[in-house]
Amino acid sequence: MRIRALSVFEGVVYHCWAVDSTAPARPTLEVEALLRPGDADAEAGPLLLSVADYIVMVGGLETARPGLVELAAAGRIVEHLGVDHIAFPTWTPVEPEGLAGTDDTSVTDPGDVTPPAPSLRVVRDDSD
Repeated sequence: MRIRALSVFEGVVYHCWAVDSTAPARPTLEVEALLRPGDADAEAGPLLLSVADYIVMVGGLETARPGLVELAAAGRIVEHLGVDHIAFPTWTPVEPEGLAGTDDTSVTDPGDVTPPAPSLRVVRDDSD
């Protein structure tokens, strides 16, 4: 199973999706997120994905249970702030889809864009 993390803060994955849901007992984590110091470094420890998110991605508790048993036996289920998480001591950084290896010069520099003029709608109050 390949899981793509889209946001990580202080070692916890907050937004993610399953890129490939085959072999749910062997999840791997890919990170496509802006990482700042403390989000995914030696001080933060392994990246953590909530067990609840994992259960949803694999399709429910019955499908997730065998994988969770294997992950627990391997010591990869940890508690963080009172919530069970799957620990990913290693993970793979990835480029945003569609951008890796491209030389896209069609992206406009935000400094070159002139904002549209505001449109005003005048409402007249004739009640006086």
